[in-house]
Amino acid sequence: MIRCRPHRGELLRTVLANCSARLLAILGLTLATVLVARTGGPSAVGEYALLRMMPGLIGVLCVLGLPGALAFFLAEPRRELPRLWPTLMAIGFAGALTGTALWVAAAPLIAKVFFPHEPAWLIAVAGATVASQLFLTLGKTALQGLEDRRGGDAVIAAEELAFLPCFVLPLLVGIHGIAAIIIGLGLADLVVAVDAWRRVSRRLGWRRFGLAGNGYGWWGRPDRVLGKQVASYGLRGQVGGLITLLNLRLDVAILGAIAGPAILGGYAVASKYAELLRLPGTALTWVFYPRLAKLEQNQAAGVARRMIRPALVGIVVAAVPVALLASPVMRLLYGASFGSAVTPARVLVAGMILAGASGVASAYLYGRGTPGLNSIVLGVGLAITVVLDVTLIPRYGALGAAAASTAAYLTTDALLIGVLLRLSGTGPRHRTTVAVGEGTS
Repeated sequence: MIRCRPHRGELLRTVLANCSARLLAILGLTLATVLVARTGGPSAVGEYALLRMMPGLIGVLCVLGLPGALAFFLAEPRRELPRLWPTLMAIGFAGALTGTALWVAAAPLIAKVFFPHEPAWLIAVAGATVASQLFLTLGKTALQGLEDRRGGDAVIAAEELAFLPCFVLPLLVGIHGIAAIIIGLGLADLVVAVDAWRRVSRRLGWRRFGLAGNGYGWWGRPDRVLGKQVASYGLRGQVGGLITLLNLRLDVAILGAIAGPAILGGYAVASKYAELLRLPGTALTWVFYPRLAKLEQNQAAGVARRMIRPALVGIVVAAVPVALLASPVMRLLYGASFGSAVTPARVLVAGMILAGASGVASAYLYGRGTPGLNSIVLGVGLAITVVLDVTLIPRYGALGAAAASTAAYLTTDALLIGVLLRLSGTGPRHRTTVAVGEGTS
Protein backbone atom coordinates (compact mmCIF):
# COMPACT_ATOMS: atom_id res chain seq x y z
CA MET A 1 0.00 0.00 0.00
CA ILE A 2 1.52 3.31 -1.07
CA ARG A 3 0.99 6.35 1.12
CA CYS A 4 3.44 8.81 -0.34
CA ARG A 5 2.15 11.81 -2.20
CA PRO A 6 3.38 12.34 -5.77
CA HIS A 7 6.15 14.94 -6.05
CA ARG A 8 4.59 18.13 -7.39
CA GLY A 9 7.55 19.20 -9.52
CA GLU A 10 7.93 15.80 -11.16
CA LEU A 11 4.21 15.59 -11.87
CA LEU A 12 4.20 19.08 -13.37
CA ARG A 13 7.09 18.18 -15.65
CA THR A 14 5.27 15.04 -16.77
CA VAL A 15 2.06 16.97 -17.50
CA LEU A 16 3.96 19.66 -19.38
CA ALA A 17 5.82 17.04 -21.42
CA ASN A 18 2.56 15.35 -22.39
CA CYS A 19 0.95 18.72 -23.21
CA SER A 20 3.96 19.62 -25.33
CA ALA A 21 3.69 16.35 -27.26
CA ARG A 22 0.00 16.95 -27.89
CA LEU A 23 0.67 20.56 -28.87
CA LEU A 24 3.26 19.38 -31.39
CA ALA A 25 0.70 16.92 -32.73
CA ILE A 26 -1.83 19.71 -33.19
CA LEU A 27 0.85 21.86 -34.84
CA GLY A 28 1.56 19.04 -37.26
CA LEU A 29 -2.14 18.55 -37.91
CA THR A 30 -2.56 22.30 -38.47
CA LEU A 31 0.28 22.47 -40.96
CA ALA A 32 -1.04 19.41 -42.77
CA THR A 33 -4.56 20.88 -42.86
CA VAL A 34 -3.19 24.17 -44.21
CA LEU A 35 -1.43 22.31 -47.02
CA VAL A 36 -4.52 20.23 -47.79
CA ALA A 37 -6.63 23.41 -47.76
CA ARG A 38 -4.26 25.29 -50.04
CA THR A 39 -4.08 22.43 -52.55
CA GLY A 40 -7.70 21.25 -52.46
CA GLY A 41 -9.87 23.78 -50.61
CA PRO A 42 -12.53 23.16 -47.94
CA SER A 43 -13.80 20.00 -49.63
CA ALA A 44 -10.39 18.33 -49.41
CA VAL A 45 -10.10 19.30 -45.73
CA GLY A 46 -13.46 17.64 -45.09
CA GLU A 47 -12.31 14.44 -46.81
CA TYR A 48 -9.08 14.51 -44.80
CA ALA A 49 -11.03 14.83 -41.53
CA LEU A 50 -13.28 11.89 -42.39
CA LEU A 51 -10.40 9.64 -43.50
CA ARG A 52 -8.47 10.47 -40.33
CA MET A 53 -11.42 9.50 -38.13
CA MET A 54 -13.54 6.75 -39.69
CA PRO A 55 -11.00 3.95 -40.45
CA GLY A 56 -9.48 4.29 -36.98
CA LEU A 57 -12.89 3.99 -35.34
CA ILE A 58 -13.72 0.83 -37.28
CA GLY A 59 -10.35 -0.71 -36.40
CA VAL A 60 -10.73 -0.09 -32.66
CA LEU A 61 -14.22 -1.60 -32.69
CA CYS A 62 -12.98 -4.75 -34.43
CA VAL A 63 -10.23 -5.52 -31.90
CA LEU A 64 -12.73 -5.86 -29.04
CA GLY A 65 -11.37 -2.90 -27.07
CA LEU A 66 -7.77 -4.16 -27.14
CA PRO A 67 -6.22 -0.64 -26.87
CA GLY A 68 -8.02 -0.10 -23.56
CA ALA A 69 -6.96 -3.51 -22.24
CA LEU A 70 -3.26 -3.26 -23.08
CA ALA A 71 -2.32 -1.06 -20.12
CA PHE A 72 -3.92 -3.55 -17.72
CA PHE A 73 -2.42 -6.72 -19.16
CA LEU A 74 1.03 -5.18 -19.68
CA ALA A 75 1.27 -4.10 -16.06
CA GLU A 76 3.44 -6.18 -13.76
CA PRO A 77 3.18 -9.04 -13.02
CA ARG A 78 0.64 -9.82 -15.78
CA ARG A 79 3.10 -8.90 -18.55
CA GLU A 80 5.04 -12.10 -17.69
CA LEU A 81 2.09 -14.39 -18.48
CA PRO A 82 3.07 -17.13 -20.96
CA ARG A 83 1.67 -16.63 -24.47
CA LEU A 84 0.41 -13.14 -23.59
CA TRP A 85 2.00 -11.45 -26.58
CA PRO A 86 0.92 -14.09 -29.13
CA THR A 87 -2.63 -13.70 -27.78
CA LEU A 88 -2.53 -9.91 -28.05
CA MET A 89 -1.08 -10.13 -31.56
CA ALA A 90 -3.74 -12.62 -32.67
CA ILE A 91 -6.52 -10.30 -31.52
CA GLY A 92 -4.82 -7.35 -33.23
CA PHE A 93 -4.30 -9.07 -36.58
CA ALA A 94 -7.78 -10.61 -36.58
CA GLY A 95 -9.30 -7.20 -35.86
CA ALA A 96 -7.24 -5.53 -38.58
CA LEU A 97 -8.34 -8.09 -41.19
CA THR A 98 -11.98 -7.90 -40.08
CA GLY A 99 -12.02 -4.10 -40.07
CA THR A 100 -10.40 -3.87 -43.50
CA ALA A 101 -12.87 -6.38 -44.95
CA LEU A 102 -15.82 -4.48 -43.49
CA TRP A 103 -14.56 -1.20 -44.90
CA VAL A 104 -14.03 -2.63 -48.38
CA ALA A 105 -17.48 -4.26 -48.36
CA ALA A 106 -19.10 -1.00 -47.28
CA ALA A 107 -17.04 1.18 -49.64
CA PRO A 108 -19.88 1.85 -52.13
CA LEU A 109 -22.15 3.03 -49.31
CA ILE A 110 -19.38 5.05 -47.62
CA ALA A 111 -18.57 6.73 -50.93
CA LYS A 112 -22.21 7.58 -51.59
CA VAL A 113 -22.85 9.06 -48.14
CA PHE A 114 -19.55 10.76 -47.27
CA PHE A 115 -17.57 11.07 -50.54
CA PRO A 116 -20.19 11.59 -53.26
CA HIS A 117 -17.69 12.97 -55.78
CA GLU A 118 -15.13 10.18 -55.43
CA PRO A 119 -15.09 6.71 -57.06
CA ALA A 120 -16.03 3.80 -54.82
CA TRP A 121 -12.88 1.85 -55.73
CA LEU A 122 -10.70 4.65 -54.38
CA ILE A 123 -12.63 4.70 -51.11
CA ALA A 124 -12.17 0.93 -50.94
CA VAL A 125 -8.39 1.42 -51.23
CA ALA A 126 -8.61 3.71 -48.18
CA GLY A 127 -9.55 0.58 -46.24
CA ALA A 128 -5.82 -0.15 -45.96
CA THR A 129 -5.62 2.64 -43.39
CA VAL A 130 -7.87 0.65 -41.05
CA ALA A 131 -4.96 -1.70 -40.40
CA SER A 132 -2.26 1.00 -40.45
CA GLN A 133 -4.09 3.21 -37.93
CA LEU A 134 -4.79 0.21 -35.71
CA PHE A 135 -1.13 -0.84 -35.84
CA LEU A 136 -0.17 2.65 -34.67
CA THR A 137 -2.83 2.86 -31.95
CA LEU A 138 -1.82 -0.47 -30.43
CA GLY A 139 1.86 0.51 -30.42
CA LYS A 140 1.06 3.79 -28.67
CA THR A 141 -1.11 2.18 -25.99
CA ALA A 142 1.46 -0.61 -25.48
CA LEU A 143 4.00 2.06 -24.59
CA GLN A 144 1.51 3.47 -22.11
CA GLY A 145 1.04 0.05 -20.54
CA LEU A 146 4.80 -0.42 -20.26
CA GLU A 147 5.05 3.03 -18.60
CA ASP A 148 7.33 4.41 -21.29
CA ARG A 149 5.99 7.97 -20.99
CA ARG A 150 8.79 9.51 -23.04
CA GLY A 151 8.24 7.03 -25.86
CA GLY A 152 4.47 7.51 -25.66
CA ASP A 153 4.85 11.29 -25.87
CA ALA A 154 7.15 10.94 -28.88
CA VAL A 155 4.61 8.78 -30.71
CA ILE A 156 1.76 11.18 -29.84
CA ALA A 157 3.68 14.04 -31.42
CA ALA A 158 4.90 12.07 -34.43
CA GLU A 159 1.44 10.68 -35.18
CA GLU A 160 0.34 13.95 -36.77
CA LEU A 161 3.71 15.46 -37.71
CA ALA A 162 4.55 12.53 -39.98
CA PHE A 163 1.59 13.13 -42.28
CA LEU A 164 3.00 16.35 -43.74
CA PRO A 165 6.09 14.89 -45.48
CA CYS A 166 4.18 11.73 -46.39
CA PHE A 167 1.48 13.86 -48.05
CA VAL A 168 4.05 15.91 -49.94
CA LEU A 169 5.58 12.79 -51.55
CA PRO A 170 2.57 11.89 -53.76
CA LEU A 171 2.13 15.58 -54.63
CA LEU A 172 5.71 15.68 -55.93
CA VAL A 173 5.06 12.75 -58.29
CA GLY A 174 1.82 14.24 -59.60
CA ILE A 175 -0.79 12.50 -57.42
CA HIS A 176 -3.34 14.94 -56.04
CA GLY A 177 -6.74 15.05 -54.34
CA ILE A 178 -8.08 12.32 -52.11
CA ALA A 179 -5.60 9.79 -53.51
CA ALA A 180 -2.71 11.85 -52.12
CA ILE A 181 -4.49 12.07 -48.75
CA ILE A 182 -4.96 8.29 -48.58
CA ILE A 183 -1.32 7.62 -49.48
CA GLY A 184 -0.09 10.21 -47.00
CA LEU A 185 -2.19 8.81 -44.17
CA GLY A 186 -1.13 5.22 -44.80
CA LEU A 187 2.57 6.03 -45.07
CA ALA A 188 2.56 8.22 -41.96
CA ASP A 189 0.78 5.53 -39.93
CA LEU A 190 3.30 2.88 -40.95
CA VAL A 191 6.37 5.03 -40.28
CA VAL A 192 5.24 6.04 -36.78
CA ALA A 193 3.85 2.57 -35.96
CA VAL A 194 7.16 0.88 -36.80
CA ASP A 195 8.94 3.34 -34.50
CA ALA A 196 6.38 2.73 -31.74
CA TRP A 197 6.83 -1.03 -31.89
CA ARG A 198 10.62 -0.60 -32.02
CA ARG A 199 10.32 1.31 -28.74
CA VAL A 200 8.13 -1.46 -27.31
CA SER A 201 10.68 -4.09 -28.28
CA ARG A 202 13.51 -2.08 -26.71
CA ARG A 203 11.48 -1.52 -23.54
CA LEU A 204 10.96 -5.27 -23.22
CA GLY A 205 14.64 -5.99 -23.86
CA TRP A 206 13.95 -7.98 -27.04
CA ARG A 207 16.72 -7.14 -29.45
CA ARG A 208 15.48 -9.14 -32.40
CA PHE A 209 12.17 -7.36 -32.82
CA GLY A 210 10.05 -9.46 -30.54
CA LEU A 211 11.63 -12.86 -31.16
CA ALA A 212 11.80 -14.62 -27.78
CA GLY A 213 11.38 -18.24 -26.78
CA ASN A 214 8.95 -20.15 -24.57
CA GLY A 215 5.89 -18.18 -25.62
CA TYR A 216 7.22 -14.86 -24.31
CA GLY A 217 7.90 -13.26 -27.69
CA TRP A 218 5.37 -11.56 -29.93
CA TRP A 219 4.82 -14.58 -32.14
CA GLY A 220 3.50 -18.02 -31.28
CA ARG A 221 0.32 -19.91 -30.43
CA PRO A 222 -2.29 -17.72 -28.71
CA ASP A 223 -4.00 -18.75 -25.49
CA ARG A 224 -7.77 -18.99 -26.02
CA VAL A 225 -8.68 -18.59 -22.35
CA LEU A 226 -6.42 -15.58 -21.99
CA GLY A 227 -7.85 -14.16 -25.21
CA LYS A 228 -11.35 -14.30 -23.72
CA GLN A 229 -10.12 -12.49 -20.62
CA VAL A 230 -8.48 -9.77 -22.72
CA ALA A 231 -11.58 -9.35 -24.88
CA SER A 232 -13.90 -9.30 -21.85
CA TYR A 233 -11.84 -6.63 -20.13
CA GLY A 234 -11.31 -4.67 -23.32
CA LEU A 235 -14.98 -4.50 -24.23
CA ARG A 236 -15.87 -3.22 -20.75
CA GLY A 237 -13.08 -0.69 -20.78
CA GLN A 238 -13.77 0.44 -24.32
CA VAL A 239 -17.18 1.88 -23.47
CA GLY A 240 -15.82 5.10 -21.97
CA GLY A 241 -13.19 5.54 -24.68
CA LEU A 242 -15.67 4.94 -27.47
CA ILE A 243 -18.17 7.37 -25.98
CA THR A 244 -15.45 10.00 -25.66
CA LEU A 245 -14.46 9.51 -29.29
CA LEU A 246 -18.08 9.75 -30.42
CA ASN A 247 -18.61 12.87 -28.33
CA LEU A 248 -15.65 14.51 -30.05
CA ARG A 249 -16.22 13.23 -33.59
CA LEU A 250 -19.89 12.37 -34.09
CA ASP A 251 -20.65 15.94 -35.14
CA VAL A 252 -18.03 15.57 -37.89
CA ALA A 253 -19.63 12.41 -39.26
CA ILE A 254 -23.20 13.78 -39.13
CA LEU A 255 -22.23 17.14 -40.63
CA GLY A 256 -20.27 15.40 -43.38
CA ALA A 257 -23.23 13.18 -44.26
CA ILE A 258 -25.77 16.03 -44.24
CA ALA A 259 -23.85 19.08 -45.46
CA GLY A 260 -21.03 17.58 -47.54
CA PRO A 261 -17.22 17.80 -47.45
CA ALA A 262 -16.95 21.53 -48.24
CA ILE A 263 -18.89 22.72 -45.17
CA LEU A 264 -17.32 19.95 -43.10
CA GLY A 265 -13.86 21.24 -44.04
CA GLY A 266 -14.49 24.62 -42.42
CA TYR A 267 -15.99 23.00 -39.34
CA ALA A 268 -13.08 20.56 -38.99
CA VAL A 269 -10.69 23.51 -38.91
CA ALA A 270 -12.83 25.28 -36.29
CA SER A 271 -13.06 22.13 -34.17
CA LYS A 272 -9.32 21.48 -34.14
CA TYR A 273 -8.63 25.12 -33.30
CA ALA A 274 -10.96 25.08 -30.30
CA GLU A 275 -9.61 21.73 -29.09
CA LEU A 276 -6.34 23.44 -28.21
CA LEU A 277 -8.05 24.22 -24.91
CA ARG A 278 -8.68 20.52 -24.26
CA LEU A 279 -4.98 19.63 -24.28
CA PRO A 280 -4.25 20.40 -20.59
CA GLY A 281 -7.27 18.39 -19.41
CA THR A 282 -6.30 15.39 -21.53
CA ALA A 283 -2.73 15.57 -20.23
CA LEU A 284 -3.96 15.80 -16.64
CA THR A 285 -6.06 12.67 -17.08
CA TRP A 286 -3.23 10.77 -18.80
CA VAL A 287 -0.65 11.67 -16.13
CA PHE A 288 -2.60 11.84 -12.88
CA TYR A 289 -4.84 8.79 -13.26
CA PRO A 290 -2.11 6.20 -12.41
CA ARG A 291 -0.62 8.53 -9.80
CA LEU A 292 -3.88 9.06 -7.93
CA ALA A 293 -4.53 5.30 -8.05
CA LYS A 294 -1.46 4.76 -5.85
CA LEU A 295 -2.64 7.07 -3.08
CA GLU A 296 -4.92 6.43 -0.14
CA GLN A 297 -8.51 7.44 -0.86
CA ASN A 298 -8.43 10.57 1.31
CA GLN A 299 -5.06 11.65 -0.11
CA ALA A 300 -6.23 11.23 -3.70
CA ALA A 301 -9.41 13.17 -2.92
CA GLY A 302 -7.43 16.04 -1.40
CA VAL A 303 -5.02 16.23 -4.35
CA ALA A 304 -7.88 16.17 -6.89
CA ARG A 305 -9.88 18.86 -5.11
CA ARG A 306 -6.85 21.15 -4.91
CA MET A 307 -6.22 20.72 -8.64
CA ILE A 308 -9.75 21.73 -9.67
CA ARG A 309 -9.47 25.49 -9.20
CA PRO A 310 -6.13 26.13 -10.99
CA ALA A 311 -7.19 23.84 -13.85
CA LEU A 312 -10.49 25.71 -14.20
CA VAL A 313 -9.01 29.20 -13.96
CA GLY A 314 -6.18 28.40 -16.36
CA ILE A 315 -8.50 27.30 -19.16
CA VAL A 316 -10.94 30.19 -18.64
CA VAL A 317 -8.09 32.70 -18.89
CA ALA A 318 -6.63 30.99 -21.97
CA ALA A 319 -10.04 30.91 -23.69
CA VAL A 320 -10.18 34.71 -24.05
CA PRO A 321 -7.21 35.20 -26.42
CA VAL A 322 -8.02 31.94 -28.24
CA ALA A 323 -11.52 33.26 -29.04
CA LEU A 324 -10.26 36.73 -30.01
CA LEU A 325 -7.57 35.35 -32.32
CA ALA A 326 -9.91 32.96 -34.15
CA SER A 327 -10.57 35.31 -37.06
CA PRO A 328 -7.00 36.41 -37.88
CA VAL A 329 -5.65 32.88 -37.38
CA MET A 330 -8.26 31.25 -39.64
CA ARG A 331 -7.86 33.79 -42.43
CA LEU A 332 -4.07 33.90 -42.23
CA LEU A 333 -3.53 30.13 -42.21
CA TYR A 334 -6.34 28.85 -44.39
CA GLY A 335 -7.42 31.79 -46.55
CA ALA A 336 -10.60 33.78 -47.04
CA SER A 337 -12.61 30.70 -48.03
CA PHE A 338 -12.46 29.55 -44.40
CA GLY A 339 -13.92 32.75 -42.95
CA SER A 340 -17.14 30.89 -42.17
CA ALA A 341 -15.24 28.78 -39.63
CA VAL A 342 -14.63 31.70 -37.26
CA THR A 343 -18.04 31.80 -35.56
CA PRO A 344 -18.26 28.01 -35.03
CA ALA A 345 -14.72 28.11 -33.60
CA ARG A 346 -15.70 30.75 -31.04
CA VAL A 347 -18.82 28.80 -30.07
CA LEU A 348 -16.70 25.67 -29.57
CA VAL A 349 -14.16 27.61 -27.49
CA ALA A 350 -16.97 28.46 -25.06
CA GLY A 351 -17.66 24.74 -24.73
CA MET A 352 -14.07 24.03 -23.65
CA ILE A 353 -13.84 26.28 -20.59
CA LEU A 354 -14.48 23.41 -18.14
CA ALA A 355 -12.20 20.92 -19.92
CA GLY A 356 -9.22 21.31 -17.59
CA ALA A 357 -11.23 20.69 -14.42
CA SER A 358 -13.10 17.77 -15.99
CA GLY A 359 -9.74 16.21 -16.92
CA VAL A 360 -8.90 16.20 -13.22
CA ALA A 361 -12.30 14.65 -12.47
CA SER A 362 -11.76 11.82 -14.97
CA ALA A 363 -8.32 11.12 -13.51
CA TYR A 364 -9.85 10.88 -10.05
CA LEU A 365 -12.66 8.56 -11.13
CA TYR A 366 -10.22 6.23 -12.90
CA GLY A 367 -7.82 6.36 -9.96
CA ARG A 368 -10.44 5.48 -7.32
CA GLY A 369 -11.49 2.43 -9.35
CA THR A 370 -14.81 3.79 -10.67
CA PRO A 371 -14.32 4.36 -14.43
CA GLY A 372 -17.92 3.24 -14.94
CA LEU A 373 -19.12 6.52 -13.43
CA ASN A 374 -17.02 8.37 -15.98
CA SER A 375 -18.61 6.35 -18.79
CA ILE A 376 -22.12 7.04 -17.50
CA VAL A 377 -21.51 10.79 -17.47
CA LEU A 378 -19.98 10.64 -20.94
CA GLY A 379 -23.04 8.72 -22.09
CA VAL A 380 -25.21 11.65 -21.03
CA GLY A 381 -23.08 13.94 -23.18
CA LEU A 382 -23.33 11.55 -26.13
CA ALA A 383 -27.14 11.54 -25.90
CA ILE A 384 -27.15 15.35 -25.95
CA THR A 385 -24.79 15.36 -28.93
CA VAL A 386 -26.96 13.00 -30.98
CA VAL A 387 -30.25 14.78 -30.24
CA LEU A 388 -28.91 18.28 -30.87
CA ASP A 389 -26.86 17.28 -33.94
CA VAL A 390 -29.83 15.80 -35.79
CA THR A 391 -31.97 18.75 -34.68
CA LEU A 392 -29.64 21.66 -35.41
CA ILE A 393 -27.34 20.56 -38.24
CA PRO A 394 -30.03 20.27 -40.98
CA ARG A 395 -31.11 23.87 -40.30
CA TYR A 396 -27.95 25.65 -39.18
CA GLY A 397 -25.13 23.54 -40.65
CA ALA A 398 -21.71 24.02 -39.07
CA LEU A 399 -22.99 26.55 -36.53
CA GLY A 400 -25.62 24.04 -35.39
CA ALA A 401 -22.94 21.36 -34.99
CA ALA A 402 -20.84 23.77 -32.91
CA ALA A 403 -23.80 24.68 -30.68
CA ALA A 404 -24.67 21.01 -30.16
CA SER A 405 -21.10 20.08 -29.25
CA THR A 406 -20.74 23.05 -26.91
CA ALA A 407 -23.91 22.10 -25.03
CA ALA A 408 -22.72 18.49 -24.72
CA TYR A 409 -19.20 19.47 -23.60
CA LEU A 410 -20.40 21.89 -20.92
CA THR A 411 -22.98 19.45 -19.58
CA THR A 412 -20.56 16.52 -19.47
CA ASP A 413 -17.72 18.51 -17.93
CA ALA A 414 -19.97 20.08 -15.30
CA LEU A 415 -21.36 16.67 -14.33
CA LEU A 416 -17.86 15.19 -14.03
CA ILE A 417 -16.74 18.04 -11.79
CA GLY A 418 -19.87 17.65 -9.67
CA VAL A 419 -19.25 13.92 -9.27
CA LEU A 420 -15.64 14.59 -8.23
CA LEU A 421 -16.66 17.16 -5.62
CA ARG A 422 -19.32 14.88 -4.21
CA LEU A 423 -17.22 11.70 -4.06
CA SER A 424 -14.00 13.36 -2.91
CA GLY A 425 -15.83 15.02 -0.05
CA THR A 426 -17.64 11.96 1.28
CA GLY A 427 -15.71 8.92 -0.02
CA PRO A 428 -14.35 6.19 2.27
CA ARG A 429 -10.79 6.49 3.51
CA HIS A 430 -9.61 3.06 2.45
CA ARG A 431 -7.80 2.37 -0.78
CA THR A 432 -10.01 1.31 -3.70
CA THR A 433 -8.85 -1.45 -6.03
CA VAL A 434 -8.07 0.01 -9.42
CA ALA A 435 -8.56 -1.58 -12.83
CA VAL A 436 -5.48 -0.03 -14.40
CA GLY A 437 -5.86 0.79 -18.07
CA GLU A 438 -9.64 0.76 -18.24
CA GLY A 439 -10.92 3.69 -20.19
CA THR A 440 -7.50 5.01 -21.19
CA SER A 441 -6.35 5.92 -24.68
